[in-house]
Amino acid sequence: MASNRFKGLGIALVTPFQADGAIDYKALGRLVEYQTENGADFLCILATTGETPCLSREEREDIKRFVVDVNQGRLPILMGCGGNDTRAVVDELQRLDLQGIDGILSVCPYYNKPSQEGLFQHFKHIAQNSALPVVLYNVPGRTGVNLKAETTVRLANECSNIVAIKEAGGSLEQVDEIIKNKPKGFDVLSGDDALTFSMIASGAAGVISVIGNALPKEFSRMIRFEFNGEYEPARRIHHRFTELYSLLFVDGNPAGVKALLHEMGFIENELRLPLVPTRLATVQKMAAILKELQG
Repeated sequence: MASNRFKGLGIALVTPFQADGAIDYKALGRLVEYQTENGADFLCILATTGETPCLSREEREDIKRFVVDVNQGRLPILMGCGGNDTRAVVDELQRLDLQGIDGILSVCPYYNKPSQEGLFQHFKHIAQNSALPVVLYNVPGRTGVNLKAETTVRLANECSNIVAIKEAGGSLEQVDEIIKNKPKGFDVLSGDDALTFSMIASGAAGVISVIGNALPKEFSRMIRFEFNGEYEPARRIHHRFTELYSLLFVDGNPAGVKALLHEMGFIENELRLPLVPTRLATVQKMAAILKELQG
C-alpha cells in the first residue's frame, strides 16, 4: 500500500473572489502563507469548500498552478478530482498536469446514486488510472449515497494506492467500523469539524477542516494534544469551538467560513451563485465568538 502523507490538520482551502467575481489570487496567496505558518500539515484544494462546481476548467488549473507555486513544496497538497461519470474522471486524471500535487481527493458519485458495487467499481477504476495516491471522500449529505464501511474496507484492501478516506457521513459507528477493520497503512480523516475530536479519539489520523481556514493554530493544537494522549486540554479547545462549528454551516459551506475570514481581514465576503453570503445575524454571532477566542 502507498503511504498516506495526509495526516494531522488539513485545510479545505476556500477560493477568494473579488467584488467583480474574479478569483482574488493575492488573498489566496495570503491564506496559503497563513496556513503554512500556523500549524497546517497539508492543503486540500479544489474541493467542496473551494466552490469547485462554480469554477471553470481554466480557473481550476490556474488555482492549482498558483497554490503549487506559492507552496513551494512546503506542505503536501491534496487536490479534488471526482464526479459522477467514471470515464470523465479518469480522462481528467490523465489530462491534468499533476506536478506539485501529492494526492487526489475523489468524492462519491452524486445524483445518479450507484449501488455499493457501483461505488466500488468507480473508485477501483479511478485508483487503477491514478499515478497519485487516492483519498476517498464520503459525504452523503451532498451526494445522496453513503459509502458503507465494508465497501471502504474492501477498496482499502484491494487498491494499494487508495490510502485514506475523508469520512463525512456523520456516523461515529461507521467510523469505528472502518478503523476496526481497515488494513494497516490506510487512514480515516474527519470531514466534519464538529466530530474531529471524537474521531481522532477513536483512531482517525486527522481532519480536512473548514474552520482551519480561519483558526489553524487553535485547531491544530487540539489535534496535537489528542495525538499525544492529552485529552483534557484537547477537549477544552473542542468545547470552545462548539457554537462556532454550527454557525459556520447554518447558512451553508463555505458561506460561514468566508464571512469569518472577511471579519479577520483576509478576503472579501464574495461567493458565486447559487451560493450567497451568510446572514448578518450569523456573522454577528461568529464575530463575537472570534473576539472571545482571540482575546
